[in-house]
Amino acid sequence: MDKLIYTAASGLKARMAAQAVIANNMANASTIGFRAERVNFDSLMLNGDGLDTRTSASEEVKDFDRSAGTIISTGRNLDIAIPGDQWIAVQATDGSEAYTRRGDLNVSASGVLETGDGFPVMGSGGAPITVPPASAISIAGDGTLSIVPVGGDAKNPQVVDRIKFVSPKGSDTVKGLDNLVHVKGGGVLPTDEDAKCESGMLEQSNVNMTQALVDMIENQRAYEVQANLMKSAKDMDESGASTMRMPS
Repeated sequence: MDKLIYTAASGLKARMAAQAVIANNMANASTIGFRAERVNFDSLMLNGDGLDTRTSASEEVKDFDRSAGTIISTGRNLDIAIPGDQWIAVQATDGSEAYTRRGDLNVSASGVLETGDGFPVMGSGGAPITVPPASAISIAGDGTLSIVPVGGDAKNPQVVDRIKFVSPKGSDTVKGLDNLVHVKGGGVLPTDEDAKCESGMLEQSNVNMTQALVDMIENQRAYEVQANLMKSAKDMDESGASTMRMPS
């Protein structure tokens, strides 16, 4: 008898993984600069005698929604939003360069400029930006960060560094488990000298909650179909065993 249960089990596994992705998107609907993940389903054809009618399912998060989120005004000096398709360069936990659209910046206790989720922001020289003690901090439209030193003249701010903005055009990028974008296969993206940012603004998550709810309902129904297949496989197996059982 064809092992229908294995086909149904692969479908259940794929739908469970898809549900986790949908739930993660919904949980990050209010996360600054978040990009919704997309799940792709593939069919795995099994080759061999008697296997042509069996196809297992496979799922994988291969890409993310690259559309921009809504930009809102905050009035905070260290909040920035990028109206174009450029990205902010940050230092990932492994020390490599990665990219984000999260613009709620802060200065840590050690003086390092960080994103809201704690990743150091890279400067034009390819190193994290360190901000000296200051009474005022501002970010210009080209990403130049300036400060007024403690006790300094507010009319003569000093330039500290320029935030590194990059362009993903022509490069293959992927989203990692750290919610940062990385260059596929390693490497870094080139600096975009023409990139602009808007100070006092933030880009919201691009998760569409209505669509996410629809996706969740459709995925749940597909899960129920696979569960019914497993029940059918069990019934067929019990029927076959009953037929072959010798009378006492």
